[in-house]
Amino acid sequence: MYLGLDLGTSELKALLLSAQHEIVATAHAPLSVQHPSPLWSEQSPASWWEALETVMDALYDQHPEALAQVQGIGLSGQMHGAVLLDINQAVLRPAILWNDGRSHVQCVELTAALPELSAIAGNLAMPGFTAPKLLWVRAHEPAIFAQVHCVLLPKDWLRLKLCGEAVSEMSDAAGTLWLDIAQRDWSDRILAACGLTRAHMPRLVEGSARSGTLLPEWSQRWGIPVDVPIAGGAGDNAASAIGMGIGVGCSGEGFVSLGTSGVVFVASDQYTPNPEKAVHAFCHALPNRWHQMSVMLSAASALTWARRVLQIESEAALLELAASVPPASRESAPLFLPYLTGERSPHNNANAQGAWFGLTAQHDSAALAYAVAEGVGFGLLDGLETLSLGATNDLSVVGGGSRSDWWLQLLADIFQMNLHLHSGAQTGAALGAARLGWLATGPQTTAHFEAVCIRPPIEKTFSPSTHNVAWRAVLARRHGRFQALYQATHWLMGAHSG
Repeated sequence: MYLGLDLGTSELKALLLSAQHEIVATAHAPLSVQHPSPLWSEQSPASWWEALETVMDALYDQHPEALAQVQGIGLSGQMHGAVLLDINQAVLRPAILWNDGRSHVQCVELTAALPELSAIAGNLAMPGFTAPKLLWVRAHEPAIFAQVHCVLLPKDWLRLKLCGEAVSEMSDAAGTLWLDIAQRDWSDRILAACGLTRAHMPRLVEGSARSGTLLPEWSQRWGIPVDVPIAGGAGDNAASAIGMGIGVGCSGEGFVSLGTSGVVFVASDQYTPNPEKAVHAFCHALPNRWHQMSVMLSAASALTWARRVLQIESEAALLELAASVPPASRESAPLFLPYLTGERSPHNNANAQGAWFGLTAQHDSAALAYAVAEGVGFGLLDGLETLSLGATNDLSVVGGGSRSDWWLQLLADIFQMNLHLHSGAQTGAALGAARLGWLATGPQTTAHFEAVCIRPPIEKTFSPSTHNVAWRAVLARRHGRFQALYQATHWLMGAHSG
């Protein structure tokens, strides 16, 4: 049995995976995000540990025999968050999260101070990354910065609690902006530009390698065998790829993630940065593998926002309402810019804002709901078009948004690609974390990786409606208007618009 722990933004998930590739049990605990000021997004690390105790206690109550068979543990989690610890490993302030946009000025300053930044880190400086967050703390909370002894990413803080060691791995560390992506090692030059050194950084391992062992107190509390290894693990998207068997063998395999954020992920056996298009070029969770990502900050979270504003009981009900708009009425529906918390790919604009545009007295809540579902798809398409997909015309789908067949069909029509929904797609990163825990128990060989990271069976495939030429033309026209709308309005979105 293998245990995967996935620290998301809105919940912490635990998953037990058998050696027969069967998901034996899952447990969930909700998390809340605090927004103390505009553009700010924070969480208390203590709430992550409370959530972990909740899910582990639930598994122990309901599946003690399965926990007694655990042979490996893997971690995945939300990327880019800054957990600041003092010399006694005490948390100095709430963690600044991936979707926090306060550090735009620091991104500009870091780029000016180190013009070769993107050549080393493979990425543009963006407020979501960890390095600008530390520069913001240095500028605005100097007393706290002076006490920083160690900086950890969210899942790696949980690792510290679980095994007592400060360790990170390549896929998550790549999102700090402190990693030399090609060399898979910390960059002393970028650290120095942020007033830090390697001494502030955790030890690095590959995601499939052993990072430490579970402390005896937790083994005893949850009935897990002693000395169980904890794998390096992965950032949430790299872990989702491992769960889908993507990036183990062939290059060009990819997926779309419909979570709080929206991601298009493409794996490669080569490092292929493209910072000019705000593409994320990161290390994968397996040795000598990399990936490209386009990231939009509001995907399924845009549905959650619209559900709340339109006073609809659930995201599923919102999509049902959107689906009720007749095809003949969709071309005249409003357009929706989904930039509710700024945007990364391809705009790199922390001040980007959302909008419904083109409203008339004839539009109702169904038209608004349709615009939101379509607008998220257009935002994902803008990112998709920046990636090196090669000849592939297929993507897998993961995340909570994959529960809606209607939305997946709309996305297949927008992308003009086949979208495959696999068994366990909603488990996403937790399944990948469990598999990485499994990998840490065996040899670090391609054969072992391929045996563990199998592709889950395809449950459904959504293909573009190629026979409906008129519908394809409607989407193309609306996507063109969507792009023109951003270009026409971005200069109104804030003093630092891109």
